[in-house]
Amino acid sequence: YGGLDPPALEFFQQQTGITEEDDLKRHILAVQAKAFAVAPYNCIYTFGFTKLRISQHPKYQSVLQLGRDSRNPLLLDLGCCFGNDARKAVADGWPITRIICTDLRQEFWDLGHVLFRSTPTSFPSQFIAGDFFDPTFLSSESRLTSRSPLDLSSVASLNDLHGEVTAIHASSIFHLFSAEQQASLVRAVAALLSPVPGSIIFGAHVGLPKKGIMREEMFGRTVDMHCYDPESWNKLWE
Repeated sequence: YGGLDPPALEFFQQQTGITEEDDLKRHILAVQAKAFAVAPYNCIYTFGFTKLRISQHPKYQSVLQLGRDSRNPLLLDLGCCFGNDARKAVADGWPITRIICTDLRQEFWDLGHVLFRSTPTSFPSQFIAGDFFDPTFLSSESRLTSRSPLDLSSVASLNDLHGEVTAIHASSIFHLFSAEQQASLVRAVAALLSPVPGSIIFGAHVGLPKKGIMREEMFGRTVDMHCYDPESWNKLWE
């Protein structure tokens, strides 16, 4: 644990109500230990959940403006883990009831409430657990939907959001999967985006100067990550 940078420190102090840095460190370490026991992911081991990646993205301010200007804005945070990015967007003005977060495990969201000392009542953004590669949860095949305002309380899978999402945040996700899986995920995620001008998919992932495989050792095993360069990444989304 290397500590928090100044913006993250201020954010976590405000969100948790824990102002003393040593107390905050102990709190973060305790939640990390619980989470790592549930899912020993590298992003948990390296305290990736303490990074405010969403606010570091160059399109972030434009996304916040969408939240202010759109009639029924909807932000989807893919692979949200504890919900730190969604909570940052809410702190910066995105409507709290117009966010849906999703990840593979419900435990992540529950631990997010522990981390930020919140409850579903005090932080009422919606979470749905599911597997991005389960077609009953997320598929590129669009459904016929009414254009009446979407009742978010009725959303049971990401398929219910086809053509509805104003902004989709996805960070540190795509490089976890094979090239074939990434291509499938691109098609499925794109199907969720609203046709309203300005709607956006944004985020950050591991890449290489030239498309190829990045091999890393993680917890005693070798992991191959299929990474893109900027040109091939743009082509994937065309």
